[in-house]
Amino acid sequence: MSAKLLPLFFLLSVFHACSRKVEEDEYEDGTTNQKWVLAPKTQDTDVTLILNKLLREYDKKLRPDIGIKPTVIDVDIYVNSIGPVSSINMEYQIDVFFAQTWTDSRLRFNSTMKILTLNSNMVGLIWIPDTIFRNSKTAEAHWITTPNQLLRIWNDGKILYTLRLTINAECQLQLHNFPMDEHSCPLIFSSCDYVVMTIYFDLSRRMGYFTIQTYIPCILTVVLSWVSFWIKKDATPARTALGITTVLTMTTLSTIARKSLPRVSYVTAMDLFVTVCFLFVFAALMEYATLNYYSSCRKPSCTKKKKSLPDVSFGHVMNYSVLDMRPPATVITLNNAMYWQEFEDACVYECLDGKDCQSFFCCYEECKSGSWRRGRIHIDILELDSYSRVFFPTSFLLFNLVYWVGYLYL
Repeated sequence: MSAKLLPLFFLLSVFHACSRKVEEDEYEDGTTNQKWVLAPKTQDTDVTLILNKLLREYDKKLRPDIGIKPTVIDVDIYVNSIGPVSSINMEYQIDVFFAQTWTDSRLRFNSTMKILTLNSNMVGLIWIPDTIFRNSKTAEAHWITTPNQLLRIWNDGKILYTLRLTINAECQLQLHNFPMDEHSCPLIFSSCDYVVMTIYFDLSRRMGYFTIQTYIPCILTVVLSWVSFWIKKDATPARTALGITTVLTMTTLSTIARKSLPRVSYVTAMDLFVTVCFLFVFAALMEYATLNYYSSCRKPSCTKKKKSLPDVSFGHVMNYSVLDMRPPATVITLNNAMYWQEFEDACVYECLDGKDCQSFFCCYEECKSGSWRRGRIHIDILELDSYSRVFFPTSFLLFNLVYWVGYLYL
């Protein structure tokens, strides 16, 4: 029984081997002949014949329908990514798939295949539109792992040519609202000396980076400068060191913030904020300098003497007496913005020998009241810290309110 089955088994094996040989001969791997997909060998022969026939008398130097009608190019762009945007170089980077479609009657063919999908080797054998990007500074095509190009030819002569590009395009940025600015950046392309097309990309800046790197440090530095208002005015080293440190810190922050901007001739939103913060810090340091100067004259050593001053108006001499007095005060006139104050370097104060207090600072008790006080405010310079504890935080809070509302919502 086994002897009879052995020839049958041998015949089945031979038949199976022949059938595999037929299948391998009918289909070939597309990678061997640089095809994109596995194709029947009969169709491979048809495509080769079609291409040879199309390119036999084809002149790639001439555009389709030359001398008859214009060649219309349809353009599509698929954006892979956009950015970064360089404010210093006034440019932005964009990665796109750029597709062009046109009809070339010279590439029509008759076949059961409706579309021929070809690789980049075919691109250099046919006419390609001379499309340029007018506002591109640099541009490059992608070549890894093979040239990122695709060519499709329909049997009616329609052609689709797609390639991947990375373009650094120029964009004139208006940075008045930096870093809360918005821009409309163009991508301009055309054929040489023909119709120009423009695509606009609306961009808005994310200001999280600038908030962390500039705005928050500036605000904290200003708040830190207010600590000196709660330190005793006699602690000169502590208050001076704190004031100088905050001023130098604001100078450093201003320099760092300016590095991310081009050299523009106008003031940006960040410039305004950093400048105002610097003025607040500098004003806090000057506040202590003013307070320390007037505090040194708190206990004047006054001697009684007579001093004669000429009266220019009436041509006679008036006598003034020098009296012991309390710490000086400042009187500010609201109606005419005049500053009434009189003192000497030796802390000897000259006072009128009467109640006429309209021309000089008066040290008589009677002069603290009366008609001359109308329209004037009495400010005790030695209480400057108490005033600053209220004035500085309030004014800085109002500035931030106006600043953020104005730039974000107006």
